[in-house]
Amino acid sequence: MDTSGIGVGVGAGAGARASSEPSGGEGSSTQPPSQPPSRYESQKRRDWNTFLQYLRNHKPPLSLSRCSGAHVIEFLKYLDQFGKTKVHITGCPYFGHPNPPAPCACPLKQAWGSLDALIGRLRAAFEENGGRPESNPFGARAVRIYLREVRESQAKARGIPYEKKKRKRVSASSSTSAATSTTDSGTQEGGSGSGEAIPTTTGLGVGVGPPPTTST
Repeated sequence: MDTSGIGVGVGAGAGARASSEPSGGEGSSTQPPSQPPSRYESQKRRDWNTFLQYLRNHKPPLSLSRCSGAHVIEFLKYLDQFGKTKVHITGCPYFGHPNPPAPCACPLKQAWGSLDALIGRLRAAFEENGGRPESNPFGARAVRIYLREVRESQAKARGIPYEKKKRKRVSASSSTSAATSTTDSGTQEGGSGSGEAIPTTTGLGVGVGPPPTTST
């Protein structure tokens, strides 16, 4: 099932129902058309549908209520097969080289920025769909530790350090410009990651195979 088509079908059905409703009298005001969902909301819905499909294909099938942080980590590892980021292994001559001069046989994986953004969207979608914050598997400590390990290992393998941004006390007049600068720099740092997540998670609904029964 193509999860990217779910949003389109829902939107089309809603539009058809809206157009078929009778209009009011001559003096009634025209209802403004509903705004389409933002890119973030659309991506979040596709990610959520993809994860639900992953649970259905799990061997044995796994219900959302029984999903834990370990299952989320298993899902993230499963996504590596769809990754587009070259992560050099320890024995590779280009390990730690940010710009390798020639191709190598190292595997392609999901970039840390993609996984981090994906977990943020799924964490929000879980609570928006009735999940309790205290039982949110996407906010589990094990998931945070795993993402930190992926960030550190990819930084060493790719020779691209991920520097933590230091928070400074600024006046009210300069806080807005500082926030804008932080947002821009964060987008550039995770640019390859955020751009990678959209086609990857959208395409998972087509011919997605059963996940592994056990995590490694």
